Amino acid sequence: MLTVDPHPLLEIHAFVAELPRPLGELPSPPELLAGLALGYPDAPLRSDDGVRAAVRDLLRHGGIFKPTGRSKPASEYLLKMATGEGLAGINAAVDACNVASLHSGLPISVIDLGRVTAPLAVRVPPAGSSYVFNASGQSIDIGGLVSLWDAEGPCAGPVKDSQRSKTHAGTTRTLSVVWGTVALPGRAARTGAWYRALLHGLGARTGDA
Repeated sequence: MLTVDPHPLLEIHAFVAELPRPLGELPSPPELLAGLALGYPDAPLRSDDGVRAAVRDLLRHGGIFKPTGRSKPASEYLLKMATGEGLAGINAAVDACNVASLHSGLPISVIDLGRVTAPLAVRVPPAGSSYVFNASGQSIDIGGLVSLWDAEGPCAGPVKDSQRSKTHAGTTRTLSVVWGTVALPGRAARTGAWYRALLHGLGARTGDA
């Protein structure tokens, strides 16, 4: 399903999830929501400054994209929110994604497979590339940032996913991409395995992309 262009730093784990019911009918159980807090005792992975530095090096590779400010990795945004006002639940698929991302320190994309068009690929977009990332129409410049693409162009990435590909109440099939780096060997796979286990706890089935 997914092709990946050569990249000297990228190490990803990608998988498809089949949910037992549409997301609007699949509430996040308390044990999943508990994982949105820092210090969650059942987390098999912990992030640190070394993980954050390695992820930023991945995102800035190529010399165009600057992973700072509003363009920092999604995992750092989650950490900031969890440290401050706290993370709230969104939907079961996104909550499982956020739990795994928060504690592993790796950014993760999760999209609705019904909202994208094959073929799907991971590649680096040229300078000036962008997409809308929220319902209010705000866009992010992703030139030089390794990203997920479908037939219409880039649709997700390690900073923000596009609005057109996001999950919603009717979502039943998702694609997730754990954005890891060779500087942290095996961490993407371990993060993906935990993330998949969280989804299995919701009754989902998963398979490699």
